[in-house]
This record gives sequence, C-alpha cells and structure tokens, in this order.
Amino acid sequence: MLQRFIELGEGYSDIYELIELAKANKHRLHHLIALHTTNGQKQLTSLCVVLQPTDPGDFQAIYICREGIPNPHAIPNQRFDLFNHVAQSLEKQIIEIDVKHSKEFTEKELYFQYLIGILRLNHYIPPLR
Repeated sequence: MLQRFIELGEGYSDIYELIELAKANKHRLHHLIALHTTNGQKQLTSLCVVLQPTDPGDFQAIYICREGIPNPHAIPNQRFDLFNHVAQSLEKQIIEIDVKHSKEFTEKELYFQYLIGILRLNHYIPPLR
C-alpha cells in the first residue's frame, strides 16, 4: 500500500478545496484530522482529509492544508468552524493530534513520513502490507 500526503497549501483559500474534496468523496472518506503544532509562540493547525485506499491500486491519499490556520483551541477561527461543519454534515468526528512542527525536519517528505508513522501507530491508517 502506498500512502501519500498531497499538500494543497496552508489553509487560506485552499481550505475550500479541501472541504470540497471531503464532500465529493464522502463515499471514500475515512477520517478528518486536525494536527496541532507550535512554532515559537504561534499555535497552528493543519487540516487533513484521509480517503480510503483505492481499489485497485492500493493508494491512500491524505490531503493536507499545512500549518496555515490558528489552533482553534487558542484562537477560535472561521476556517476551523467550516471544517467542523463539514465533519458534522458528513457524520465524522475530527481527530485531533499534537505533532511536531514541520520546520523541525530538514525536508518536507521527512515530515510527512513522521506523520504517516503517527497515523499508523494510532491505527488511523492501515499498516504496510
């Protein structure tokens, strides 16, 4: 199985695309995830849409808007409220996880591998077969 993060942006206007992906793929929607992090004094959140693996092909897409919105527990914001509204309309709970900031990694791909490890460890995505 191939699991890959597909970065849409940082969550400004691209959050609307993330929301549309979730709604358009509700038959494949596996999880909605909020990854909380800190960069200096800033508390930030990444929003993710995890789809079921394709059949055939065994490819699992994880769409992400990386670290572009404030952590809603520190600063309530409309972008997270939109994501939460979609979760409710699709009858999904948002999974919230605290993670390291992406700047702690020398390459973005290493950061995404770190996140995949966390998601596998917590059984939010399937292990390698």
